[in-house]
Amino acid sequence: MSDRLDNRVAVITGAASGIGRAIARELAAQGATVAIADVNIEAGKRAAEEVVELGGCAEAFAVDVTAEESIHSLQQEIASRFGNADIIVNCAGWNRGMPFLKNESDFIHTVTALNLLGPIFMCQTFLRPLVESGQPGHVVNISSDAGRVGSMGETVYAAAKGGVIALTKSLAREMARHNIRVNCVAPGPTETPLFYEQPEKIQAALIRAIPFGRLGRPEDVANAVAFLVSEHSSYITGQVLSVSGGLTMVG
Repeated sequence: MSDRLDNRVAVITGAASGIGRAIARELAAQGATVAIADVNIEAGKRAAEEVVELGGCAEAFAVDVTAEESIHSLQQEIASRFGNADIIVNCAGWNRGMPFLKNESDFIHTVTALNLLGPIFMCQTFLRPLVESGQPGHVVNISSDAGRVGSMGETVYAAAKGGVIALTKSLAREMARHNIRVNCVAPGPTETPLFYEQPEKIQAALIRAIPFGRLGRPEDVANAVAFLVSEHSSYITGQVLSVSGGLTMVG
């Protein structure tokens, strides 16, 4: 059984930096053609250049996952360039920690649109052509352990990420008959720009709470994604894999 992804086309949102960028590198290293989709097209181009320098195949595409029209355009551009994307990784996300009662309406709508509605419309848009053509595929949604166990100061974000987990499980049931597997990776605290936007006291407290005594690395999450889209996980769907260094141990 091979873990290679030759002749596969992967679209990864939020792939210009952080976890998404590491996923792009890993899937390209396994042989996939990677569409690096990000609202920051210049950073996306740099990420694609990095993949190519490492011997992979990648191209950057602009997308705003909060806009349905942008997602539809992305699907069409990728299909015309490479064919249907049969690996969909929803990694784009954003948050800013603050007490729930201080969350303003615009912030709530932005966090929900980016972290939950974006994955919903990405899945709907990219799965349609796979189902219509009878082509098998994979979806990996990047949630968060905040969506599994909650997180103080991140209530709306946790709610959106919890919705991503429910999306994953429900969609996996619908897509199984089409030989499309849908799984979820839930990172704990990870070395990303978003983590370092938090106050230093909170950063230190989180690191102390992790049994491994260190933050997750983007590559740790990328390895989990690579497993879930490989043949080594061919009988796994509708599951949530926590990559948190043991911070959360919920069945």
